[in-house]
Amino acid sequence: MVRNGRLSAVIALSCAVAGVGLVGCEDSAKEGLLTGTKKIEVGGRSVKVSCTGASADGRPVIVLLAGGGDGLEKVAGVQKTLSEKGRVCSYDRLGEGGSDQPGGPQTLKSTGKVLTAVLDRVAGDRPVVLAGHSLGGLIAARYAPDHQDRVKGLVLMDATSPTQTADLNKGIPESATGPAVELREQTLAILHGGKPERLTVPDGKVRSAGSIPVEVIHHGKQYLAAVPEYGPGLERAWSNGQRKWLAVSSRSRLSTAKNSEHYIYVDQPDVAVRAIERVASQAADRA
Repeated sequence: MVRNGRLSAVIALSCAVAGVGLVGCEDSAKEGLLTGTKKIEVGGRSVKVSCTGASADGRPVIVLLAGGGDGLEKVAGVQKTLSEKGRVCSYDRLGEGGSDQPGGPQTLKSTGKVLTAVLDRVAGDRPVVLAGHSLGGLIAARYAPDHQDRVKGLVLMDATSPTQTADLNKGIPESATGPAVELREQTLAILHGGKPERLTVPDGKVRSAGSIPVEVIHHGKQYLAAVPEYGPGLERAWSNGQRKWLAVSSRSRLSTAKNSEHYIYVDQPDVAVRAIERVASQAADRA
């Protein structure tokens, strides 16, 4: 997520965890799955991973993907709540939190390989539900169509638009002046491989992951509208981006977190938890 102290709104892109109990570690250990908070090696790089909660028969493993600039500690609260009913994991992508810096520029394909390696360690052969916020939501939605054998559900919490670059260029034109210009340039820099993740995120058509259960949650408090002159248009473009993600599945559902800005799982954690649990239950019923 891009931050700018001079702006009242921003464009979002994008078990040592405090307060998270280690439940069911023995069962997971017997299955050879990672438990607690540890670092694993992926392609010569260290990746920090956290898993809590007990594995439950028939229930998918929930994997949380934080937004850009955030790590697993940001999602620790919602992870703790969800782990009361089953196994939940999160991880720091390369460049974030306690994981190593990437060795060079990253692509959605390369960051997807890291996610695959994490899933191998935290879920094994079990099905998974990916719940992503902002940039984490985009990564999850781009990953799922190519991994339908293991991704059985998605929750996209104010996910970065699949056409974010075009949205920004249209919403804040070259002729623009003032703070909106800096906002556009900072956001585009991150989308085009800037720090911390050095991840290039090209615009693209939403591909289908079949008929898996999907919940798309949009923020209700229109904080982007505070961007001088261009705010209302940015809000409309963001809303359109959320609707585009519905094409990821024939069983997608769009809802609004009425009292939330971008960080839905922080502003309204109950909304996020209920959506994730619904998708996990639906995925279990289909298994």
